[in-house]
Amino acid sequence: MNLNIKINDELRAFVDPLTAIEYAALERSLLAEGCRDALVLWGEVLIDGHNRYDICRKHGIDFRTVQNNSFDSLEDVMLWMIDNHLARRSVSDFQRGVLALRKKEIVASRMATQPVPEEADKNDPGADGSPPWNTREDIARAARVSSNTISQIERIQKAATPQLREAVRAGTISINAAANVAQLPEEAQIAAVAGGRKELQQAARQVREQKMATRPRKEMPAEQGVDEVSALRAELAALKDRVATLLTENEVLKQRLANSGAPGA
Repeated sequence: MNLNIKINDELRAFVDPLTAIEYAALERSLLAEGCRDALVLWGEVLIDGHNRYDICRKHGIDFRTVQNNSFDSLEDVMLWMIDNHLARRSVSDFQRGVLALRKKEIVASRMATQPVPEEADKNDPGADGSPPWNTREDIARAARVSSNTISQIERIQKAATPQLREAVRAGTISINAAANVAQLPEEAQIAAVAGGRKELQQAARQVREQKMATRPRKEMPAEQGVDEVSALRAELAALKDRVATLLTENEVLKQRLANSGAPGA
């Protein structure tokens, strides 16, 4: 057991905290079976297995470590961790969007300091098959969400209070609703979060209604209006199907967690 493991807070922030149910399931698994998967280190810095490390230390459970020395900088480690998390199905849309935006920042910073060879095609994906990260669509593709969702996550990241960001991360409020609430003053955001799910939904609805009231009405041909209504109905039906699918997947995941623990955390 390596007793010189260091935790980098900036890297630790890439790992979403487990819910109480997930933590309990992982804890039961580690107590019953031990820590089967090795923790990954970069030198003495832990880069994969933060939750397992916490639980193993808490209960004195033995664990193994392996080294990954293929990185030249902390930014390389960040990109590796981001890619790992983006590939996991259990990561929420919000967290994937946040991670993809963070990767874009790192890639953009590198591109600004490193000259691009003349023969390089700026529109080509990287050698690893990742998108070029030039547009919001690139980021959305990497996060497996829509470009509109990425815009909403950007708004939340820029304008939301920590309380509101935590509420959307925890699933108390949807990304779309949180993007609307983020347009309110900080005091109103904090009050809405303190009021719980219903208060947040009401605040989001009020913002949407205010925006619609101030938006100029556009005259449109009758046929165009019918087409728009049909499109909205189709979108609503698709969203209902998506919600039903997510609810089913959520129940399946809960059952799996209850029966077999949460390995790989």
